[in-house]
Amino acid sequence: MIRALYNWTLGLAQSRHAIWALAIVAFVESSFFPIPPDILMIPMILAAPRRAFWIAFVATVSSVLGGAFGYYIGAVFFETLGLPVLEFYGKTGLFDEFQARYNDYGAWAVLIAGVTPFPYKVITILSGTTGLSFPVFMIASVFARAARFFLVAALLWKFGAPIRDFIERRLGLMFTLAVVLLIAGFVAVRFL
Repeated sequence: MIRALYNWTLGLAQSRHAIWALAIVAFVESSFFPIPPDILMIPMILAAPRRAFWIAFVATVSSVLGGAFGYYIGAVFFETLGLPVLEFYGKTGLFDEFQARYNDYGAWAVLIAGVTPFPYKVITILSGTTGLSFPVFMIASVFARAARFFLVAALLWKFGAPIRDFIERRLGLMFTLAVVLLIAGFVAVRFL
């Protein structure tokens, strides 16, 4: 099923409505869709490199708006579905502890999920569930998603098709390593 969805998404990149398809895919991927917008972005940018940064802009704006929708899902459905389950099992105290810890570092979680292969949709929903400050969530989302999509656009604009394999296979790993090094740097500064 995922493979068929992937192939369908690639087909959208070749349609004359590709920019709208990208906007929709970037929006829904931030809240529930399993296929990342990069699958559309890469062939679109390779086909029209002069539009690379416009394509990245559309992906960024749509993804951030989709993230806001994911936040809404977390906020609304937690009260109606999640909280009664926690109350039934007597675990609301544990959730309160988790919520306080998450909200202390939630901006970092949004930034990390926004640039790494970790599913951004999980963090958008979790941010709404825990009541992370919406302005903090939005600012972190804008920075993270713009960094991700504009870097992909810049690499494809500059290097074209030869960089495609790196982006598809290794860019997520590079972002993850950069985040790990950044966190390790903060930990080292704090404890040294």
